[in-house]
Amino acid sequence: MTAASRQAAKGTVYLVGAGPGDPDLLTLRAARLLAEADVVFHDDLVPDEVLALVHDHALITSVGKRCGRPRITQQGIHKLLIESAWAGQSVVRLKSGDPLVFGRAGEEIAALRAAGVPFEIVPGVTAALAAGAALELPLTDRKSASKLIFCTGHHAADKTDVAPIWAGPLPDDATLVLYMPGRDTSRIARELAAAGLAADVPCCAISHAARPQQTHVACRLDALVNLTCGAAPLLLLVGRAMESLLKGDTADLFYLAEQTLAAGTQVR
Repeated sequence: MTAASRQAAKGTVYLVGAGPGDPDLLTLRAARLLAEADVVFHDDLVPDEVLALVHDHALITSVGKRCGRPRITQQGIHKLLIESAWAGQSVVRLKSGDPLVFGRAGEEIAALRAAGVPFEIVPGVTAALAAGAALELPLTDRKSASKLIFCTGHHAADKTDVAPIWAGPLPDDATLVLYMPGRDTSRIARELAAAGLAADVPCCAISHAARPQQTHVACRLDALVNLTCGAAPLLLLVGRAMESLLKGDTADLFYLAEQTLAAGTQVR
């Protein structure tokens, strides 16, 4: 395929992953589309540093959420994407992380298909991978973690029967990555313990992974109820692969967290 044929096509919607927020972690394809698109509809979590790559004459519109409250419905986003494409514009739907990981891309794909609008999906670095890299921590390990599980603590607003974070036994050799865990660490701790996790399984909450304001705190599962996490976007990592965060020359980070948070500072 030639470079010319890979330019942003008129009448096409591109579901693009913005990654964790560091512009250097964008794919080349994502950066090129941002420089060429006529219209960009982005999540609120996409930072200004990434939006600065959009060319000067493009229309940039935020369609994300503030404090969990949408400024536009999902159906409204579908309408914007479809009508912009029908108007002959090249459209980027810019999502934080990867579009296909807890990003409601499935609903947008279904709407575009129903309207006969061509689209392309451009992957991005998802938060779990960014968190592992930022912590210099493999999410899998030959000795302790041969499985990697992604789940979310956030559910559809109309879902009344909310299942626990994890049901049934969780493999001891798994790393569990919890996206959008919320602030109720006591519920998370209770549900994971009910799923059979040992009290000494390491947990790490990382805020703003791979961003300048990144922070993290760690503890074992039996202390998760008391863990004070950083600001959203937040990710919770659970599993034996996180053991190195609680051992070694840096000592147990949870006890360090208790001391420093009591003094009004943030563990880094």
